[in-house]
Amino acid sequence: MMTDLDLLSIQEARNLLQKAKEAQKKLAELPQDQIDRIVECMALKAEKHASFLARMATEETGFGNETDKTTKNLFAAKEVYTAIKDMKTVGIISVDENKQVWEIVEPVGVIAGIIPSTNPTSTIIFKSLIAVKARNAIVFSPHPSALKCSLETAKIMANAAQEAGAPKEIIQCMEYPSLPGTKELMSHKLTDMILATGGPGMVKSAYSSGKPAYGVGPGNVPVYVHTSANLDQAAQHIIESKSFDYGTICASEQAVVVEREIKQAFIDKLKKYGAYLLSKTEKEKVESIILTGGTLNSKIVGKSPQAIGKMVGLSFPKDVKVLVGEEEKIGKDVPFAVEKLSPILALYTVDGWEEGCDVCTRLLEIGGLGHTFGIHCKDHAVINAFALKQPASRIIVNSGTTFGGIGATTAIFPSLTLGCGSYGNNITSDNIGAQHLMNVKRVAFGIREMNYAAKNEIVQSTEMTDFSGIEKKISMDQGGNFTISREEIAEIVKRILADMK
Repeated sequence: MMTDLDLLSIQEARNLLQKAKEAQKKLAELPQDQIDRIVECMALKAEKHASFLARMATEETGFGNETDKTTKNLFAAKEVYTAIKDMKTVGIISVDENKQVWEIVEPVGVIAGIIPSTNPTSTIIFKSLIAVKARNAIVFSPHPSALKCSLETAKIMANAAQEAGAPKEIIQCMEYPSLPGTKELMSHKLTDMILATGGPGMVKSAYSSGKPAYGVGPGNVPVYVHTSANLDQAAQHIIESKSFDYGTICASEQAVVVEREIKQAFIDKLKKYGAYLLSKTEKEKVESIILTGGTLNSKIVGKSPQAIGKMVGLSFPKDVKVLVGEEEKIGKDVPFAVEKLSPILALYTVDGWEEGCDVCTRLLEIGGLGHTFGIHCKDHAVINAFALKQPASRIIVNSGTTFGGIGATTAIFPSLTLGCGSYGNNITSDNIGAQHLMNVKRVAFGIREMNYAAKNEIVQSTEMTDFSGIEKKISMDQGGNFTISREEIAEIVKRILADMK
């Protein structure tokens, strides 16, 4: 039975969508230069409030830390904006003079934006920018535990857009989010597309809504360290990446797979940059709180190593950034083998890159298919072998997967919504951007005449076919209609095909 909050949430979703629909119609009429001014103003305001919003998110959710959340907000406000600012999103965007084909873009309309609790403010900044750049309205459904910071971020982005000339209510956020309300937002007739970032259940619900949807998947990211790797650089990149915002980005490393002959040297490098190698007893204590009821324990998500240690009666030095536990088993019920969304890292030892490749694939298969894979290596033959075999949409080479996957340290399109392709039951393997939020119409001029040679040959063959006797197969029923049996039709077709040969 629904509570009053559920009813209120459903009605709110309907009201916001109605307002968004009207606002989007007005936005769609604006020229490219005005759209660009609006998006620029939004990006500047987001940049100005990056630290303030990061503080709000950290205090409200308890996930991650203010410094790194500020960096995430700035990434959305600056790097994503830079990637889309010169993109054409109005009218004719390309003309192929040779093939005589024009491409014309239209907005998809009203977008439902699903926001996670782990990265609420940066995700709203990101989705607002790409939605408005493509001339769409967007209505956000935030996670209830990140409601205040989500509302404030949406308000800042909406005000900035309006100041620059955008219609009012082009960016809105639900004040009473609930599961029934979010489902109404996603399935309502006025919703044209869904941008879903969140847990597997919410993403599955988005895909089941009957609307076009861009979703994400879990990122149980393995990273392989080859004997040819620069161990110092690899260790630094992995620790910086894994510890960023206490592991809340799904592209962060979850397991390191290292060659036996360089294992000890690599562990020493990991320690140099802030890793703590757990003893057998310490590992047993930490792994006891990773899973609860077969799923990830939310109490460890986005928490520091020191906070995690305190939960199990362990005390780690302040300079410890990542907890590392040696593991041999792989399975969904093996705590260190799964996605942990915290600064906890598994360490696997292998003999040769072929075994390493197999271990990485198996890790992806238990919970990270289609997401991201990392490799630290100088041997391009080995890199090529891994890239061809790993079921991941992003292969990050010699860089931290957190930063490489979102396009911060690589040339991949900057994004905070990372598709996993058909591997992860997503519609695309791309990093999502404004280019995914437009319909492309193609105007194609005739450039050649149809070739009738094949058609004439068929006609001539048919004319030579002997149809005598066919009329005998056809009879008339009492209503005056001609009838012929299925068997008789099959016989006629066989005769025609045989004659044509």
